[in-house]
Amino acid sequence: MPARPPLSRQRVLDAAIRVADRGGVEAITMRRVAQELGVEAMSLYHHVPNKDAILDGVVDTVFTAIDLPPTDSPDWRAAIRARARSARAVLAEHTWALGLLDSRRTPGPATLRHHDAVLGVLRRAGFDLPTAAHAISLIDSYVHGYVLQEASLPITTPEDLTEVADGILADLPTAELPYLTEMIVEHALRPGYDHAAEFSYGLDLILDALDTRRGRTAASAGRGHRARPTSPAGQ
Repeated sequence: MPARPPLSRQRVLDAAIRVADRGGVEAITMRRVAQELGVEAMSLYHHVPNKDAILDGVVDTVFTAIDLPPTDSPDWRAAIRARARSARAVLAEHTWALGLLDSRRTPGPATLRHHDAVLGVLRRAGFDLPTAAHAISLIDSYVHGYVLQEASLPITTPEDLTEVADGILADLPTAELPYLTEMIVEHALRPGYDHAAEFSYGLDLILDALDTRRGRTAASAGRGHRARPTSPAGQ
């Protein structure tokens, strides 16, 4: 029988994530994490002082899995789009983490690096600080909300969508609800329609709006700079 690898903080956190993947964040307890590792609960205290430390650690581990936008990216939209897609993929695997990501008071190093990198992309692209803060909040709200909605939908494949749409259509009073009927028949059941592509469509709308706001901010700053009076010589 192969020797069990030595216990470590990261092994404890990885075990806690597996526990949460099966039973949600409320399933993370010192006892259950110890059971997952095949050790006594007291053994964990050599690596994590309490459950709060585990929760802080799993949040940081989740942030580690999300791709950081490159610090020297010449295209802020591409960088933010790639980061949003990565966040969606990671959070879809760990939907229990949605309620934890912004709730911890002691963020870890990976969490801090992540936020700094995203903020850096926006600031270097010309966003002023308030607009960059709004952008991060908006994009994260969109990603988190989309993942939560996606996890609740009874649709994972095009075949699922067809089955659900056909079921609704079969009992739908089409004469009374013409616009909903049109949406189902002409859109949801249209050959080639991909429900998963809705994420990219919505994200691009957000990025378009942010780009417009960025341009307005830059133009306003330029006018303010030109309008600033010069001081008389000697004053």
